Amino acid sequence: MRYYIIAGEASGDLHASNLMKELSEKDKEAVFRVWGGDRMEQAGGDLVKHYRDLAFMGFLEVVKNLSTILDNIKFCKADILTFQPDVLILVDYPGFNLRIAAWAKTKGIKVFYYISPQIWAWNTKRVHKIKKIVDRMFVILPFEKAFYKDYECDVDFVGHPLLDEIKNRTASTSFRSDNGLDDRPIVALLPGSRLQEIKRMLAVMLETIHQFPNYQFVIAGAPSIEETTYQEILGNQAVKLVSNKTYDLLENSTAALVTSGTATLETALFNVPQVVCYSGNPVSYQIAKRLVKVNYISLVNLISDKEVVKELIQEEFNPENLKTELALLLDDNKRTELLMAYEALHAKLGGEGASERTAKRMIGYMDKKQ
Repeated sequence: MRYYIIAGEASGDLHASNLMKELSEKDKEAVFRVWGGDRMEQAGGDLVKHYRDLAFMGFLEVVKNLSTILDNIKFCKADILTFQPDVLILVDYPGFNLRIAAWAKTKGIKVFYYISPQIWAWNTKRVHKIKKIVDRMFVILPFEKAFYKDYECDVDFVGHPLLDEIKNRTASTSFRSDNGLDDRPIVALLPGSRLQEIKRMLAVMLETIHQFPNYQFVIAGAPSIEETTYQEILGNQAVKLVSNKTYDLLENSTAALVTSGTATLETALFNVPQVVCYSGNPVSYQIAKRLVKVNYISLVNLISDKEVVKELIQEEFNPENLKTELALLLDDNKRTELLMAYEALHAKLGGEGASERTAKRMIGYMDKKQ
């Protein structure tokens, strides 16, 4: 079959690439044309657009780049028609993907959505639109199936694909020596994957490091960001940068400062105590604050339905608060409490095999249709 897959950020690229591998195992004639990143290309996709050219954060940023976004949508529609896929698979990235889904429905193209938009967080009425334009939704968070059921929408809960990614990885046995790190405990800095957030988040994180001389701070470099970008922010500060090795870094870390997003869940699955950080454009944040209907921003707290990890948001995200919260994480009692909460979180995620389950069900739905 012919698959057209659209992912718009690093986490989507990761999960889509693993799904592609499973689809290829089960469909030996699979052909992929994709919007995503290096991982999807390595998994056999004909890469049309890289996600680094698609990432616009916040309401104001979207408005400023509206002409580019509209051009991308127009091009995407024409490209899909030329490719003539058997199915269009959309991975998260709702601002773009829901527009494409609505259009595809009018063209009679089958639409699968993998990793639900966070409609449970704001503008829940979008569920009615999704029911009309998406043929099947595959969700990865345990509470999402119940959410959709409240709207009489049957979806597939397939489990979280990060469990497989972490289990199947090959761990480094010489991470410290390979990256010039000494024997001090490591505090990982995960400032995000988009240029805008990295510049905003990392500068504040770096103001905390001199308070902890017995620890070494290491930045997890995002695959789509040039090292020079980090060096411009770092200046002469003695902080190591390790690019494209986030999991190795987490496996060797004692604690972490993490920008809100998928990375918060990844950090928890490696059992690393963390402070969740977020600071956005002030105007965009005020707009979002009035729309969002959830009590937490981190996946760890959302899935746990309680505050497991501390969230420092907007004005609260400052060097003084970071110092206080990081010091708490380095206390043995706090660490023990967190690790117990992480264990309970892990049990809620549906077990391993998410990508395989999703591929199997997708092909099953296609076979029924045919």
